[in-house]
Amino acid sequence: MLPRVRPRQTFLLTGLIALVLATQRVPGAARAAAPRAAAPAGHAATTATKTGPLSIAYIEVNSNSMVNVGKYTLASNGANVFDIAVIFAANINYDGSNAYLSFNPQVQSVLDNAATQIKPLQQQGIKVELSILGNHQGAGFANFPSQAAASAFATQLSNAVTEYGLDGIDFDDEYADYGTNGTPQPNAFSFVYLIQALRADMPGKLITLYDIGPSASSLSYNGVDVTSDFDYAWNPWYGSFSVPSIALPKSRLAPAAVDFGSTSSSTAASLAQQTMNGGYGAYLTYNLTSTDVHDYISAFTNVLYGSSAVYGSTTPPPPNNQIVNGGFETGSLSGWTASGATSSAVGSGAHSGTYAARVGGTAPTNGDSSVAQAFTAPSGTTKVSFWYNVTCPDTVTYDWATATLKDNTANTTKTVLAKTCVSSSGWKQATASVTAGHSYTLTLTSHDDDYSGDATYTLYDDVTSS
Repeated sequence: MLPRVRPRQTFLLTGLIALVLATQRVPGAARAAAPRAAAPAGHAATTATKTGPLSIAYIEVNSNSMVNVGKYTLASNGANVFDIAVIFAANINYDGSNAYLSFNPQVQSVLDNAATQIKPLQQQGIKVELSILGNHQGAGFANFPSQAAASAFATQLSNAVTEYGLDGIDFDDEYADYGTNGTPQPNAFSFVYLIQALRADMPGKLITLYDIGPSASSLSYNGVDVTSDFDYAWNPWYGSFSVPSIALPKSRLAPAAVDFGSTSSSTAASLAQQTMNGGYGAYLTYNLTSTDVHDYISAFTNVLYGSSAVYGSTTPPPPNNQIVNGGFETGSLSGWTASGATSSAVGSGAHSGTYAARVGGTAPTNGDSSVAQAFTAPSGTTKVSFWYNVTCPDTVTYDWATATLKDNTANTTKTVLAKTCVSSSGWKQATASVTAGHSYTLTLTSHDDDYSGDATYTLYDDVTSS
């Protein structure tokens, strides 16, 4: 067997989603075929499409941004290079009695900031899945003690898909350490019950399989076979060509697997050619970084799609977000009008992504510093929101952060963030209602009285309308 080049990951437990026992499902009972998830489309803004296998990108969100997936397009017509982006990874954890779904801080941040991390990709026509991985605690997809327990975990997964607006779930049965903490060894029925329940809970969504671990070899039990409940399956051995063992048609298999960090571009091109020669419908990549690697990507897109790849500056915002550069990911204040003492985009301490706006200075300044942007609330929009982080070692008598929203159509102004002064607020969100069709000006301000030793400034980030 080829050596695994994917690095082992240790994930932090940050939260517990309560178990909700689903209705008992009877194995072998007849049921209507669940609607299949639609194949990802081309770029929604340009209607550009491509012919060839789907390209899948796993993103290690501990170190890289989901947004980067949307920056790669084909030079020939602007179609997306990647069709499915996988958030890597949430965990199946164990609390001593039950398995539960857990998100480490980086995964939680992506989900909490779906407006800037997930929705823009979906608007481009890119599906976004959440990968679920073991976490060395003994809990896995293959050792639920009962059908009810498997169904309960399926409910947690489908609830997460609904809550965060995801397109599906990807299963990666690694690092469970079955038997740890007194947990049972894998059994024959566990994964079957889990997939059966999940497909019933979320018809029309993606369910995909990273073809590894005991779950991948346990797809039928007591007359029930869940093979057809999967949309796609991938080869888990990077730098190799190996057809997944699941009995899906070629159009739903990715026998080629590429690691951007360890697979040479010549091998990536060779694997792409094998994919085309074999008539397979998907091509898997892992560990897409936040740097421009379009030359490397072109090595396989030239084979798969007959076009080189190009790298864009940023993912376009969804139509319902008329805020320009609301995440400041251009690395500048483009789209905003700065006034007063000092404001800039900074590449540290962002709420999400790489950049945030720092309004005010780390040295004392005199008076207001602000950034402002005018926008029109489009149809369907009901609110504008932003995140802020105040550093104010004085009192609100002298220094503060504040934000206002002026309705230019109605000629009214509301305070979205009342004058606030705390030594370190941490990231907090502010929201205000808007009326579709109205013109607005949002102004984000930091005030400093220029007193030595107590510089006041505020970070603002992830400004969105929805």
